[in-house]
Amino acid sequence: MILYDADMPAPNPRRVRIFLAEKGIEIDKKSVSIIQGEHKAPGYLAKNSLGQVPILELDDGTILCESTAICRYLEALHPEPSLFGAAPLQSAMIDMWNRRIELRLFSTIGMYWVHAHPFTAKVVKQYTDFGKSNFKNAQNIMRWLDSEIGGREFIAGDTYSIADISALCSIDFAGFIGIPVPEECANVLAWHKRVSDRPSAPA
Repeated sequence: MILYDADMPAPNPRRVRIFLAEKGIEIDKKSVSIIQGEHKAPGYLAKNSLGQVPILELDDGTILCESTAICRYLEALHPEPSLFGAAPLQSAMIDMWNRRIELRLFSTIGMYWVHAHPFTAKVVKQYTDFGKSNFKNAQNIMRWLDSEIGGREFIAGDTYSIADISALCSIDFAGFIGIPVPEECANVLAWHKRVSDRPSAPA
């Protein structure tokens, strides 16, 4: 297997790297430079027509795209420690929270990145007013998350999971592009400290 990877601060490749680190899995990696546009080169587009990173290429040439799908495949190969839940209800809760993080938090941060950040202005047509509106939207979602996770150690309950990985990468990327966690979000900030202290977090 080969993981087509991209360096920090790219959040989606980092999700897979943290997942691998939590599992203790070592696989070959091939670096793809987003800055240099290698993800849009013909050879890469032949593997993933959307030009997104990461992808996992299996030994038989099969290509898996999308971070969560890649992690689910790796979970099936290496079920311990479970990061998608070991029991039906736990699995459903983790799926629910991972989906919420992806659709509400990460997508909102992404809209700010695409439509309001100076870096992406060089490569896409920006709708700046829409982009800037997502700064406030992202922080409001962080406030909502803060109200939801009080009394829990991790995003989906008492167990570290893919939902924590997705949330960590989302919030760290938000900070990188200039969207901080609001100071009053004590639960989110405490959670962020806990998961950032894990050995896998620098992956």
